[in-house]
Order: sequence, then structure tokens, then C-alpha cells
Amino acid sequence: MALNSVSRQIFAMGGGGFSMEPETLLLDRYILGLSKKEKPKVCFLPTASGDSDKYIVRFYSTYINLPCQPSHLSLFLPHTADLKSFILDQDIIYVGGGNTKSLIALWREWGLDKILQAAWENGVILTGLSAGSICWFEQGVTDSMPGQLTVLQCLGLLKGSNCPHYDGEPERRPAYHRLLSQGLINPGYAADDGVGLHFVDNKLENIVSSRPFAKAYQLAKLDGTVTETVLEPIYLGKDT
Repeated sequence: MALNSVSRQIFAMGGGGFSMEPETLLLDRYILGLSKKEKPKVCFLPTASGDSDKYIVRFYSTYINLPCQPSHLSLFLPHTADLKSFILDQDIIYVGGGNTKSLIALWREWGLDKILQAAWENGVILTGLSAGSICWFEQGVTDSMPGQLTVLQCLGLLKGSNCPHYDGEPERRPAYHRLLSQGLINPGYAADDGVGLHFVDNKLENIVSSRPFAKAYQLAKLDGTVTETVLEPIYLGKDT
């Protein structure tokens, strides 16, 4: 059970959102809709990109025009020493893409991993794409290290593993299958670009997409064979 009967929500995107689909913002509007507030406080965490100035500007240029109160938190130029109070005061935490290994290391060094877990347990909605999707699971398929895709141990708020960009990067699917078949990664979920997995209290409650043909997948290992089950999302756009 969630603490104080508060729903613990995570919206994990394979790809998409304002940085990849600025012309639609279907996933961004869905994220804002998860909050019951008219103008929720949305904090952007650009840690995985090394707190890229361009990424931060892109976030503000988008979210300043949406019904919310945008802010960001840089660990290279923090504006407060009280990270916990700042994070717990937010309604939504949006984690950008980039290097997941570096993100996890920095978060743990700053104690942000524990702060984000506390925020989640208190009803703050956690979301993000790519690195901002992988980070919430026990494990992720990552390209953080040059060369072959590898397994990364993550925060473990969600059970199992995660692989983003399933259709956007051709090496993702064979790598996930290989890691599963070798017993190097736990069963889990993959998501195409434009697909979001909405978890409530550790249960997958909804799957949505900003692209009409994008899919999600559940992967497992049965009798030594990797199985991949297609999970059809709800398309958020208008069919033509």
C-alpha cells in the first residue's frame, strides 16, 4: 500500500515528449493531466544530459506555454541546499534523457535517489523518457558505455527491467533479447518512441502513445526461450 493511501505514479516513456515531438506535445499534456491540479508544479531534472543549457531552455520554452508552473533542478548549479524540500514541493518530476549511468551516480552522491523515492511515496508523479524511463526500474538496457548495449542497475522503484527506443534504435530489440536469454537481465517492458507506460502503485495501469502505430512490449523468459508480447497503447491523437 502507498503511504497514507497516496497513489504512487510513474509514467515511463520510451521516447517522445517535448524534446522529440515538439509539434504534438501529446505525451506532455497527458503527464500534466495525471495531476489533479489546474497548474501543477513541474520540475525538470536534466542530470543525464549534464544539465545541458539547450535542454533546459527547450523545456522552459515548451512548458511556459502549458498550464503548469515549470522549474528545473541542476546538480551542477543547484539553487538550494535543501533538495528534499524543493523536490517534495513539486507535483511532477520530469527526468530528461542522456547518460543513465552518470545520472544514477550523481543522484546517489547527492542523495537524490532517496529523495525521489520519498517524493514518489508521497504522491509526486515521476516521469521521463529514455534515461528518465530506465532509471525508475530495477534494471535497464543502456548505451551509457560506448560499444555494446549493457545492463544497468537502477533505482528499483518499479520491478523488472526496461528498454526505451525499441523501434527508434535498431540494436535495442536484439540486445534486450540477448541479455534476457543469457540471464543477465530480469523480465520487463520495452517501449517504442512515443509510448508511455503508466504505473500506479507498481502496477501497469495504462499505456498511451503519441504515434498511431507505436507499441509497448512485455518480455519474459519461458523454458529458456525469450517471449515478447505486444501491448497495444491508446493513441492520444486523432485518427485520420
